[in-house]
Amino acid sequence: MRHHPYPAFVSALLALSLHTVSCKKSSEAAEPPAAAPPTAASAAAQSPTAESPTAVLSSNVYDFASLEQTPTDRGFRRAVLDGPTATVDRSHVHITTLNPGQVSGEPRRHVQEEVIIVKEGTIEANWDGQSKIASAGSVIFFASGAVTFLRNVGSAPATYYVIYYYTPLTPKE
Repeated sequence: MRHHPYPAFVSALLALSLHTVSCKKSSEAAEPPAAAPPTAASAAAQSPTAESPTAVLSSNVYDFASLEQTPTDRGFRRAVLDGPTATVDRSHVHITTLNPGQVSGEPRRHVQEEVIIVKEGTIEANWDGQSKIASAGSVIFFASGAVTFLRNVGSAPATYYVIYYYTPLTPKE
């Protein structure tokens, strides 16, 4: 078994994502936030640009309802964050909603490891000729080098979080 150099980072992302999946809206008044919630502009500021390719991501909260929903030919996509951190070369999170019967794309090999957390719906996870069903709350892990794709096998839209990262050990493309 290969030891991964960033287990705390992955654990923190999983804990945050699983907490988000399990939370329900409450009608009770909440304590006001210390700062304004992130907007599309502040989220964009969390992504490196051509002018600042080494901008390091800083701590933030990304409210699901506030993320811009971009239509795709298969459903929707919400960009969350993308860029280097203090400990990884690149950290990336996006949220995809697939319409019933749709696939995430053509099967392709990913050099990075991916963690996918199903928020709602039923997803068929496919990798290297294998497949398994993942329902809401399920966590999917795709190892580096796996040929993968996802399919919405349910009758309603399926939404899932995609988390991946590049480290010095990630194979170069």
